Amino acid sequence: MKRNAPFFVGYLPVPRDLRLVLAISAIAFVLAFVIAAWAVGISQDNPGDGRFRFDLGRQTVTGVLEMRPYPVLHVIEGSKAIETGETLMLSGGGKFGVAPRANQLDDMVVNAKGILLNRGTIRMLQIGNQRRDLTAGEGQPTVPEPVNLGRWRLAGEICDGKCLAGAMRPGRGIAHKACAELCIQGGVPPVFVTTQPVEGHEFMMLADADGGPIMEQLLEKVGIYVSLEGRVEQRGSIAVFIADPNSLAVLP
Repeated sequence: MKRNAPFFVGYLPVPRDLRLVLAISAIAFVLAFVIAAWAVGISQDNPGDGRFRFDLGRQTVTGVLEMRPYPVLHVIEGSKAIETGETLMLSGGGKFGVAPRANQLDDMVVNAKGILLNRGTIRMLQIGNQRRDLTAGEGQPTVPEPVNLGRWRLAGEICDGKCLAGAMRPGRGIAHKACAELCIQGGVPPVFVTTQPVEGHEFMMLADADGGPIMEQLLEKVGIYVSLEGRVEQRGSIAVFIADPNSLAVLP
């Protein structure tokens, strides 16, 4: 070792011969972090433009309420943001559904008020917390007849419909698993996001084999890439995937 070779000591000034090396190392270190952050960012799925549509204001619509497997509203009198004939999934505030308030209104014409959420073709109305935000209306209730779209084996992910529609971003994936489980347990409609759209439907409300709410066997696999087999039905403007839990398989 040279007797006069520069040597860095933390509590002493940086030797002149080492200042350039130190500056280059610091810049390279910062750039490495920037590049790593950029690489991680572009490798993630685009969460899309889903969000609460507060910009559209509070929506007031009339429709026929259908409770099974989860609450949906078949709109018969829309608004500027919601078309007549559209079918909307319903949720309450936070991680809760609307079933406790809506059960007594099943298969009835109702007036609903709330905030719209949407991401792409998935749309949901979060009903307000006041009693007057979901009330019995007038008219003859007519629920669209289900259309059988056949039996399918589909790959995809089970998500909660509210976060997926825009309450959270991205609202899916293993990092969102715990949140999604709480939402579904609270009564928020689950949605199956399929890699193979059926008649143009990438998002399908998920039902158990008996056509009712999903059971524990499916709930445990929320946020995980899986395959399921079952019947797909068109109900109004949405699709419902009536899946057999025994066909569940976790995919790599």
